[in-house]
Amino acid sequence: MSEEKVAGVEPWLRETLTDVEPVARGVLHALELAGEDLRKWCGSLSDEQLNRRSAGLASVAFQLRHISRSLDRLLTYAEGAVLNKEQSSGLRMEMEEGATREELFRELEAALVRSARRVRALAGSDYSAVRLVGKKQLRTTVGGLLVHVADHTQRHVGQAIISAKLAGRVESL
Repeated sequence: MSEEKVAGVEPWLRETLTDVEPVARGVLHALELAGEDLRKWCGSLSDEQLNRRSAGLASVAFQLRHISRSLDRLLTYAEGAVLNKEQSSGLRMEMEEGATREELFRELEAALVRSARRVRALAGSDYSAVRLVGKKQLRTTVGGLLVHVADHTQRHVGQAIISAKLAGRVESL
């Protein structure tokens, strides 16, 4: 099968990225699916809909920013580094209102591309190597962080889709 998207088949079943070892490949496929699902379910929303908080849920804009920025933070930890000031301030600004579709999807696309490069660079490394996360310096491993990159991203994709469906249907609940 080629590297191209096959209609109706999720990335992990497309027989792609075979040059990457299986753990990193799974993470890359999760990121690929995230981009596809977010474009499909959120890409046609207006700026107002993207920023709308329906039923007390976080906005789609928040979810998109959070996915983009948390990928950067989690991969920074996986690489054995600590967050810089820009990453920390980006976290505090994820809930800001007034984002445009153009800027949200530009940030998302760039984050997905950068993250894929970083995951590839971590492929084959010692997945049991200890890494420290957050201010409390909680212990995990490179492998634990890579798996969390995939599951955390997919969790927020699901939340974005629910928020998108609500924002597209109703003014407010």
